[in-house]
Amino acid sequence: MIKKALICGVSGQDGAYLSKLLLEKDYQVYGGSRDAQASSFTNLKRLGIRDQIDVVSINIIDFRSTLQTIMKVKPEEIYNLAGQSSVGLSFEQPVETLESISIGTLNLLEAIRFSGQPIKLYNAGSSECFGDTGEHKANEETAFKPRSPYAVAKATAFWEVANYREAYNLFACTGILFNHESPLRPARFVTQKIIGTAVRIYNGSREKLALGNIEIERDWGFAPDYVEAMWLMLQQDIADDFVISTGTTTSLREFIDITFNELGLKASEHIVINKDFMRPTDLKAGHSDPSKAFNKLGWKAKATLNDVIKCMIDSELLLSKTNLNDLEKVGSNSLI
Repeated sequence: MIKKALICGVSGQDGAYLSKLLLEKDYQVYGGSRDAQASSFTNLKRLGIRDQIDVVSINIIDFRSTLQTIMKVKPEEIYNLAGQSSVGLSFEQPVETLESISIGTLNLLEAIRFSGQPIKLYNAGSSECFGDTGEHKANEETAFKPRSPYAVAKATAFWEVANYREAYNLFACTGILFNHESPLRPARFVTQKIIGTAVRIYNGSREKLALGNIEIERDWGFAPDYVEAMWLMLQQDIADDFVISTGTTTSLREFIDITFNELGLKASEHIVINKDFMRPTDLKAGHSDPSKAFNKLGWKAKATLNDVIKCMIDSELLLSKTNLNDLEKVGSNSLI
């Protein structure tokens, strides 16, 4: 029988790529959004799959809405990718961040328990929960030391999932994902800001790329690789949590250099440091150990950072020459 999956947060980067993956695996995909009638679902359109998704309105902060949707759809799998997703924005909107992530996750868990259905739940966790680990490569046993409202919310959701798994024997797991990028990354994220500005400069703009702390180091992967790990986690016999990452750490400065070099530009000629972009607290570096995912899931990141940056640049160059309708006609090859 065809499996049914409900993706909460289908409008985002990961939701769109996960939808594409599940469709390729012959799932019936239900895409959850707060207001399915008003949402544009731009990312689904960019991947050329909007018409293949059954969109439903669901507000996971509202328990009644959550339970009603689950009882109506009756999915075998639920992917919780919803909630405020920006670390920087979480300092400006801490209450909304905590509610959308922690209460939303709790409502999903409680609704699954109340429904009595054998539903498997994937919860999107974050490496931000680890805080600063120095040179230590964080794994599933590393203690959480969150340093932002976003990280606090994600840590809360992680322990909610662990508690319901133990207390009620639910199949619920968290993927502790390190940074992962793609052409679908929103412009407010620093990686997409770098790519977009560099491409505009390449096309003749005289603007400068204004950034905060460019000495931070992160483990950057490719979103289409990471959604495959999400799916694999729900195909296991026993629910478990996994660190999902490449295992390679790169500085933001190097990310910038790779981007500008790819376009034949010299980064130092186009960057200005603006203290207004500095966060109240930030992580100096993120190091990871994804060996458990390889050993138990058989998963390993395929794309290198250079691959990711090139893909994002190619897509941005194409986007700058076309409109969305034209991009849909071209297809999604530039986005995967």
